[in-house]
Amino acid sequence: MSHQSKQTNISDNDKKEFQKHLDQPYIRDGYNGSEKLKDKVAIITGGDSGIGRAAAVHFAREGADVAIVYLKSDDDAAETQRLVEAEDRRCILFRGDVSDAAFCKEFVAQTHKQLGKLNILVNNAGTHEDAPDVQEITQEQLIRTFSVNIFSFFYITQAALQYMQAGDTIINTASVTAYRGSGHLLDYSSTKGAAVTFTRSLAQNLAEKKIRVNGIAPGPIWTPLVVYSFDKEKLEKFGKDTPLGRAGYPYELGPAYVWLASEESSYMTGQMLHVNGGDVVNG
Repeated sequence: MSHQSKQTNISDNDKKEFQKHLDQPYIRDGYNGSEKLKDKVAIITGGDSGIGRAAAVHFAREGADVAIVYLKSDDDAAETQRLVEAEDRRCILFRGDVSDAAFCKEFVAQTHKQLGKLNILVNNAGTHEDAPDVQEITQEQLIRTFSVNIFSFFYITQAALQYMQAGDTIINTASVTAYRGSGHLLDYSSTKGAAVTFTRSLAQNLAEKKIRVNGIAPGPIWTPLVVYSFDKEKLEKFGKDTPLGRAGYPYELGPAYVWLASEESSYMTGQMLHVNGGDVVNG
């Protein structure tokens, strides 16, 4: 996910220590595209970095054109655009706040106008703020987290469905925290639980229209949102409690988005893929 976070007191030296995790490639060397998404058009929110960037690059290698929606990281968005265009696919950028319903309607319409259609929607933008004590969660934070992490899913989907047709797909990014909870990310994990239910309910709602809706619930993944919002102590332990003993990288999620976006998953809707390092969850 990519959006924004409250800055912690992590030092510049500590940031450099964990920067190595952000410098990994966004697609594996040797990943061979096979035109699974040939000439499709995708919107990816939070696509400027992290999981969203990995999805964008994988989609491009599989033959799709991509619209990237991001909040304010112009340099990151430009790098994602460069990576997509290096795959000989088109990439357009939209800078704005997905918690604004009017903005959501506008970038969806512009994507259709500029790229000619809309086949894949990835609701991926998200935000979280570390709050070990529930009393620390302000009304402002609560509203902001829900507005970005779940209200935007409604706004964007409502706009996108004006253009999507039978055979098209919607993919929602949830989180392992929706299933096991998170004591220091109470509001965030609550929104991710809502994203799971939204996915299941929307899948039922759109089944007759043959538009499939699925989601991915990542475990701990090294993204800028993590590095710049957690303190050093949490970062040192990040992902080490998974059965695989480490956090994952965005490139390990990209193929899952491809699979859900393609006809390879044609008999799957209303489901979650758990790319989480081995944590066993129900659902």
